[in-house]
Amino acid sequence: MTPRPAPDDVDLAAVVRWAAAHGLPAGPVTDVRRVGGGTQNIVLRMDWAGRDLVLRRPPEHPRPSSNSVLRREMRVLAALAGSDVPHPGFVLGCDDESVLGGVVFYLMEGVAGFHPGDAVQGPCRTDAAARHAAALDTAAALARLAAVDHEAIGLGDLGRPEGFLARQVPRWVEHLASYDRLPGYPGSTLPHVDALARWLTDHRPPDARPGIVHGDYHLNNVLLAPDAARVAAIVDWEMCTIGDPLLDLGWLLVTWPDGAAGSDGAGSDGAGSDGAAPIAGGALAALGGLPTPAELAAHYAARSDRDLSALDWYTALAGFKLAIVIEGTHARALAGQADADTGALLHRHAVGLLERAAAVAGV
Repeated sequence: MTPRPAPDDVDLAAVVRWAAAHGLPAGPVTDVRRVGGGTQNIVLRMDWAGRDLVLRRPPEHPRPSSNSVLRREMRVLAALAGSDVPHPGFVLGCDDESVLGGVVFYLMEGVAGFHPGDAVQGPCRTDAAARHAAALDTAAALARLAAVDHEAIGLGDLGRPEGFLARQVPRWVEHLASYDRLPGYPGSTLPHVDALARWLTDHRPPDARPGIVHGDYHLNNVLLAPDAARVAAIVDWEMCTIGDPLLDLGWLLVTWPDGAAGSDGAGSDGAGSDGAAPIAGGALAALGGLPTPAELAAHYAARSDRDLSALDWYTALAGFKLAIVIEGTHARALAGQADADTGALLHRHAVGLLERAAAVAGV
């Protein structure tokens, strides 16, 4: 993403004082810029005494769960150290909310990589075979994450894997209904919700071996290496839990670019034919040459011992859940709590997701 000026509300002097007391040099800290296109957290990249570091903290107006979410991210990144899962290296985490006036924060290593939704770099910019290989590596990286023994790395109590799948539909139906309490929201007009809820309930697969679930795995939450056709890091771990890792694969598939297999440079423009599908990795996809969802699934299967026979179910569940999550921004926008244009866009994306999920489920 294009760097932006650092926000005035981050007291970098306080960060430096705290970090110096915990083993980092006291600067100089230079070239500070805000990165990332999301609104959920503030992310600053900087040169810290010659070291490329990134600070991540909750948004300017934190939600009640913002600190607990970041504490979870800190814990997961620290636990993944030494694993073969590509991730930013964890440096330091501040659990003391008083340092930055009520929020926690952490520092991680900067990653040499590019965001697939932004300007494409390196071999992927000019070589369709490199784009194909890098995109396949998103599935391979996910398989490596699913293979991690979460108990052995100290994440045994991160989530509640028992009944994980059975909880999903009731939880998200209730979550959608909760938006009705927001003033100005007229109630959900999303399509296929009831039919998908019934189908998902009736076709739920048996519980599988639990593992780490990233929770929001798609092309916009990875960084690709600028010098090789591979994933440099998986980012944005705020929805991470312990459950059924195949939900991550379903998430990747339901958000995968339309027409991704084209290799003539005329691939997807990052949206479905109606402009509503919430596709990740627009810049990369627009160049063409990406694998099909079937190729992604096969690549994952070749690197995993998990049973993919119910993959359509996980894909439909991912579309169902993500649609409800992003509809929340639309509801908050109608209540004057979020940007109106963003809310309208995400509502269209939610509709597109549910259309995809319904097509996968055949409802």
